[in-house]
Amino acid sequence: MIFHKHKLFSYTTVIALSAATFACGGTQEKTVSESEPEQMKDRIELIQDEAAKKVDVLIDGKLFTSYIYPDSLEKPVLYPINTANGNAITRGWPITPRPGERVDHPHHLGLWFNYGDVNGLDFWNNSSDIKDKTNYGHIAHKSIKSVKSGKEEGVLEVSMDWMNSKGEVLLTENTTFIFRGKDDQRSIDRIATLTAPNGEVKLTDNKEGMLGLRTARQLEHPSDKPEIFTDASGKATDVPTMNNEGITGMYLSSKGVEGHDVWGTRGEWVSLTGKINNENISVAILDFPSNPGYPTYWHARGYGLFAANPLGQKALSDGKEELNFKLEKGESATFKYRVIVYSNESIFDGQVNQDYIQWAK
Repeated sequence: MIFHKHKLFSYTTVIALSAATFACGGTQEKTVSESEPEQMKDRIELIQDEAAKKVDVLIDGKLFTSYIYPDSLEKPVLYPINTANGNAITRGWPITPRPGERVDHPHHLGLWFNYGDVNGLDFWNNSSDIKDKTNYGHIAHKSIKSVKSGKEEGVLEVSMDWMNSKGEVLLTENTTFIFRGKDDQRSIDRIATLTAPNGEVKLTDNKEGMLGLRTARQLEHPSDKPEIFTDASGKATDVPTMNNEGITGMYLSSKGVEGHDVWGTRGEWVSLTGKINNENISVAILDFPSNPGYPTYWHARGYGLFAANPLGQKALSDGKEELNFKLEKGESATFKYRVIVYSNESIFDGQVNQDYIQWAK
């Protein structure tokens, strides 16, 4: 198994060469005026709003998603994420609750990236509901390095710090988001490089990780019984049986596993199909071959948590495998994922697998 690790000096060199470019808050591509020809305009437009602490991503003038980093959150997230037809695939609660939604797991918001055991600290379960932060970590937005709109893609480069409750930095994260959209398809590439700048960092095998998406209620699996889920700190959350009207979600993995059985299995990708407001939707998460722990385990639950966890192997394999990942001081590891939102397409014709092969090669 090959992990994408490298020493800090190579990364530092890149940053040093780019420092002048990113001075004074980064770069932003010039916006094309309304008077210019339609073919000259950027189809994928990124709009930075420092006061609101967000960057909006518009495709053909309609909101696709936003990178948000308000002080009230314990990590930056992409929220909401919309289809080409404007239906949100992400749960609204706790920011903008919708009727009939679940209100469990307040740390499940939009699309995020963190982990349940980083030098013994729980980054995954931290939220505004947690009052004593001693055993929890949080991810602080540090800077926006580059914002670029374009006709074929929009690119956002950001940096973050993974910190303990004392404000000490365990990991630095430099992430590139690439946003694309064509016809009824939308996609997000999230390429995150984690670096241990101050000493060894252990990401001990843990169920709670790593790339997470909390879906809209309609994309959940029908709820047939109440359940209780316990986090890494032993905190239990009730997930009740709910009204299943309009609830149409169904998981399918690259290995042919379906439904609830996807949880705790490995695969190159998993898709989730369903319908919102009469729009047929498929959401797929793809795992890149150079990622640590490839192919990832899937921490995918029927109640709407759709997550790829490459490092929680013991927890997800029922003890058959184990991966206690660590970075020495100055080492880095890169995690690359693609999220595709299909509208009015069926994933059962092999479309996800075709898209995965093309991307992964």
